Amino acid sequence: MDTLMRLRRDRPTPPARHRLVVPDDMTVPLGCDAVAAPADLGPLLLPRLPRVGCVYADGTRWWWIVPSDSDHALEWPAATHYAAGAVVPDTARLPRLIHRPDGTVPYTPPIPLYLALCRLTGTTPAWSRPIGV
Repeated sequence: MDTLMRLRRDRPTPPARHRLVVPDDMTVPLGCDAVAAPADLGPLLLPRLPRVGCVYADGTRWWWIVPSDSDHALEWPAATHYAAGAVVPDTARLPRLIHRPDGTVPYTPPIPLYLALCRLTGTTPAWSRPIGV
């Protein structure tokens, strides 16, 4: 029993996680996930999107709120991070809201975001790649 307890204590503690909080007066009828992009891409993404929802920043990444399951059948570029439930890994600074859309829903449309990220990172969208045999 002592060995089991020692093993449990020696295991590394999982990193803390935080959920991005959508403003109180907004609704999330489609659920809520988030996509992170490197902070230097954030300002380049804004003008490429037809609509921008809630965006958060933590110093190294910008987090874009998208509807739940926006990763279904999409391979987001390697430079991004998809966070189901808008639960983000621990960072030096908690992400803070830097853009709030007009209206009552916090979403950035995922397909335009995906295509803009692919373009900026030089990634071919999954549906444009040749099928391997």
